[in-house]
Amino acid sequence: MMDACCQPVASGVSNPAVRRMLWTVLAVNAAMFVAEGSAGIATGSLALTADSLDFFAEAATYAVSLFVLSRSLTWRAGAALAKGSGMLAFGVAILVAAAASFASGAPPAHTTMGAVGALALAVNVACAALLYRFRGAEANLRSAWLCSRNDAIGNLAVLAAAVGVWGTATHWPDVIVGVGMATLAIVAAVQVIRQAIGEIADARRAIPVVTVR
Repeated sequence: MMDACCQPVASGVSNPAVRRMLWTVLAVNAAMFVAEGSAGIATGSLALTADSLDFFAEAATYAVSLFVLSRSLTWRAGAALAKGSGMLAFGVAILVAAAASFASGAPPAHTTMGAVGALALAVNVACAALLYRFRGAEANLRSAWLCSRNDAIGNLAVLAAAVGVWGTATHWPDVIVGVGMATLAIVAAVQVIRQAIGEIADARRAIPVVTVR
């Protein structure tokens, strides 16, 4: 879900309406990353914690669009490298937590999972609605809209995990969804890191060598 959503909005950022919209979705996604991630940690829900990575990736992408897109390739690649590294660290941490949960086996609070998952779904739908009016303007804005829409799939997976935890009274539905989403995050992070490293190398090769005679 995240691998196609890691590209910044490359054009249209100079448009005041687009900038206001990007600031709004950046703030909302950043807030939801903190809220959903905190809820996941507090309840021991791997699915909630993993789902919060979508909000982290989206917020980082919009931040790159607003702050670094006009800078050099090295700046942009460095920002992407930082984002990919953060996604990778969070994803690995979730897998470690999943391994630890095999011993405890305590199910997370399914009511909190359902409530926060529903809130995350509503936020992604709202962001998709904000981006909807710009979806036909250019390919990158359409991509951003599609990403917000596709992130809702992860929210539905969290809701399904909450129902599964409630129905089985075990932590396994949460573990399965959490591990699956964390794995997707790690794959996306590796792709971002590889691309960023390649772009940094390209930028360094493009620097002219000055010889002193």
